[in-house]
This record gives sequence, structure tokens and C-alpha cells, in this order.
Amino acid sequence: MLNQIVADKRQEVANCKSATPQSFLEKDIRPGKFRFSEAIRKSPWALIAECKLASPVKGRLCTSHTVPELATVFGQNGATALSVHTSSHFCGQLQDLDAVRAVSRLPILRKDFIVDEYQIYETLWAGADAILIIAAILSDAELASFLGTATMLGLDSLVEVHSLEELGRVQKTSAELVGINNRNLKTFRTDIGNTFELLPYCDGRRLIISESGIGSREEAMHLKQAGIRGILVGESLTKAQNIASQTRQLAWPDDDKFMAEIAVGVANDR
Repeated sequence: MLNQIVADKRQEVANCKSATPQSFLEKDIRPGKFRFSEAIRKSPWALIAECKLASPVKGRLCTSHTVPELATVFGQNGATALSVHTSSHFCGQLQDLDAVRAVSRLPILRKDFIVDEYQIYETLWAGADAILIIAAILSDAELASFLGTATMLGLDSLVEVHSLEELGRVQKTSAELVGINNRNLKTFRTDIGNTFELLPYCDGRRLIISESGIGSREEAMHLKQAGIRGILVGESLTKAQNIASQTRQLAWPDDDKFMAEIAVGVANDR
């Protein structure tokens, strides 16, 4: 499935480059200001809340909210930053970045399969502050090149790894933000144990984010206590019966006083 998604993305990028050349994008952009990494560094714990409407494995996840509506709820309930899918395989589109920017001042991560430098210029042009770079689909040369281009443009890069081998490759680069994805790319099952297994091998100078499969306050709290700097969560937020409450629980997992207030709020909501 991943191979097919990447192949589709390469064709899509080729079509976009033909319709809107990179030279056009370069004329219409201003350098970013690394707002995404700044927000994470300033926060002792970061919730990157993902506006995720669908999954190629599980289908539609959220029908009650649009992407901008999700962004608004997340921002009102403690999210540090937002992640916005722009891949059609997740019911996303590039225009969602602009739509989210219109309703939120939080830093935005473009969640997509970056396979061409063109997409990095496109990301800045569309209004995002950071890109996701997936080590599994790129060569070492591409990793270094894409990181360099993003930095030159003032964009942050969250570099995603799934295994110890990928972590070793990424830690030879300048990547400041490293995301440990808990999803097995062969089975697509999630297990947050992957984060705990890879964490001892992580360079302490980097900001480590745990991605996928985090569904409860307790899991978030354990990750924070282990030294993880933040989490990227989509499905458990967008599928929650009370999205606002779930966002607050993951944004402040170890604040007992605040959690007591949340419990009262949830009871009142009912």
C-alpha cells in the first residue's frame, strides 16, 4: 500500500509541476520563521493534533467535523500545533492548509508523502510551517537534500522513523525534530511500544515526538515521563465522542487539578 501511495504521489507531483512550475511558487513565497519547532521547544509537552478525516486502511474516521472545524476545536483545547493531511488517500488536499490558516494561528505541519523538492516550496506557498519527511521512502541523499531545502526556506522538518535502522540514518543528518511512528508499515498495526524501544537510541539533543496509536491520557503520560517531548495524534482525537475533552486530556496528561476540572466539564456536557 505504501509503495502505491508513493507512486501515486510522484505522478501527482509531476502533474502539479506541469500546471504550476516551481519558478512560480518561488516568486510568491516569503521565508518561514521556524514557528513549529519554536512552539515545541517552548512547551514542556506538545500535542500535535491532526486534522485527519480518513485513513486508507480504516476508511472514513470523522464525519461530524470539517478540517477547519477540527483545527478550531484542537486550538481551543490545548493543542500546541496542528497537523494537516494534504494527501488524497486521507481525504486531504493542499487547500486545507490555507483553510486551517484562516481559522488558527497555531503552527501547521503539512502531513504528506514528500518525494520531490517541489513539494517543499509548495508547502511554504500553501501556508504551512513544517513538513513531514518519511525516512522509509527516501534515500540518504534525498533526506539530506530535503532537510537542507526546508531549512533554507525557513520550514521545520519532522523526520519520521519506524525502526532502529531508520533512526540511525536520520541521526546522521541535521534533523532536529524526530518522530517515532508506532505504525508498522507492513501490517499497519500500531504499538506505542515502538517508541519505548527506540527511545534509548535517540540522540538527546533532538526533540523526539511519538506518532500514531496514542489513545489515552495514561499513554500520553507514560510517554512524557519517559522523556518524549510530544505526541502527534489523529485518529483517537477525530473519532472521539467528545473531541474537545479528548484533546484536553492529551494536551495536559499529568495535570491532576486540570483533569479534575475536565471531569466536571465532561459531566456537565452530558
